[in-house]
Amino acid sequence: MNATPAARVAAEPVPLTGGTLALLTVGLALGTFMEVLDTSIANVAVPTISGNLGVATTEGTWVISSYSVASAIAVPLTGWLARRVGEVRLFTLSVLLFTLASAACGFASNFETLIAFRLVQGLVSGPMVPLSQTILMRSYPLAKRGLALGLWAMTVIVAPIFGPVMGGWITDNYTWPWIFYINVPIGLFSAACAYMLLRGRETKTTTQRIDAVGLALLVIGVSCLQMMLDLGKDRDWFNSTFIVALAIIAVVSLAFLLAWEATEKEPVIDLSLFRDRNFALGALIISFGFMAFFGSVVIFPLWLQTVMGYTAGIAGLATAPVGLLALVLSPLIGRNMHKLDLRMVASFAFLVFALVSIWNSTFTLDVPFNHVILPRLVQGIGVACFFVPMTTITLSSISDERLASASGLSNFLRTLSGAIGTAVSTTFWEDDAIYHHAVLSESVSQYSQNTNAYSDAMASLGFAGQSVTAQLNEIVTQQGYMMATNDFFRISFVVFLVLAALVWVTKPSKVAGPSMGH
Repeated sequence: MNATPAARVAAEPVPLTGGTLALLTVGLALGTFMEVLDTSIANVAVPTISGNLGVATTEGTWVISSYSVASAIAVPLTGWLARRVGEVRLFTLSVLLFTLASAACGFASNFETLIAFRLVQGLVSGPMVPLSQTILMRSYPLAKRGLALGLWAMTVIVAPIFGPVMGGWITDNYTWPWIFYINVPIGLFSAACAYMLLRGRETKTTTQRIDAVGLALLVIGVSCLQMMLDLGKDRDWFNSTFIVALAIIAVVSLAFLLAWEATEKEPVIDLSLFRDRNFALGALIISFGFMAFFGSVVIFPLWLQTVMGYTAGIAGLATAPVGLLALVLSPLIGRNMHKLDLRMVASFAFLVFALVSIWNSTFTLDVPFNHVILPRLVQGIGVACFFVPMTTITLSSISDERLASASGLSNFLRTLSGAIGTAVSTTFWEDDAIYHHAVLSESVSQYSQNTNAYSDAMASLGFAGQSVTAQLNEIVTQQGYMMATNDFFRISFVVFLVLAALVWVTKPSKVAGPSMGH
């Protein structure tokens, strides 16, 4: 593999300073925010989009699935693409294409066209998050790379939380195409910042051949896996022949991918990264941490809306406080990471998550709004202490030339874990609610003193016959979902305690700041 002459640059470019560095930080952060936001902003708009384009809501979910499938394929290719094109060129091109695809989504006149442009949007979005992380850290002085990582983490953490809130507000007050149009000015600004400020700082490129077999196995395996996770719940999981077929194809393709990439000289995914202890353990901990965290991010607003009767807007306001302390603390922790034991900080984060989980498990159907938002506010402390230290631990002993590959692979595993956490948590929640409903229903009978007392009370209000039965069933259903919500958070409590202990198995490198390698 030979570097092209035009791409030969200094291995360690001089860090940026002052206004240039500040402007670059804003530009990269906005690009990251835009991409991560699009993973969730369309969720609440699916019913509106489906109605306007004349398709069923179940079909409308492809607006989400098409993007997530395409993005899941592209993220692990970041390292390989960056070596071929250069990190700065690849990031700038990805942002521009993402912006164009966003505009095209807004102009789509039918459902098929919208899905096609969402696929394009997802495919070109893959390199944006890992490369924004890599480029930003390269641009900061070594001693301030923790601050860079903290600022970057703010966007990755907060965007999925505010996505549904913004999506709902835009859909209610404007029209659904505006959830895509808002990307245009943001994307153009981000691409302009990257192009203008990073010219002359391009990374070395190589004439690396295409690993066609590995690429094909990756596309097939990840596509089928992501589709299985996205569609499994609606199709009753493995009771569906289609879901079983997706699962088999995914398992076989990914198994062959691992075997092929392990022996390939120029692999599309660098599996040798897992030989690094910190990367392997760090990626594992981040993956399970995100799996549990995003499970709660999904279950919490579902519980508020389906059980507690909150509107989408109020549920969004109840969810949003988790981002407040995370915004404040992430750069603060990043700035002082060289003074801290990263394992101590990450372990503390998981203990905060565990505390919040057991706190949430005590909620009842009459819990007031202020009690609902308080644990979400506290959870922000854990969010800030989790992502930045764990990302630093994961990348602490990765060399500079492999950083884009490591960042892409770790971000892919994080994204995939979020999808798995969503699928597992929603399925468990609904199945557990059905179980509790069945158990509670056994106590509702004409021989029950409580049932008769409630029926008499309803009769005094003018209810009779089937209306009383319907009210009883509604109460049992609500209580079943409340108990399922409590069960979910108890399980999350145990998972976070295990992760708090597992952090101590890592051995982060002793450096002055979060190193890009050594």
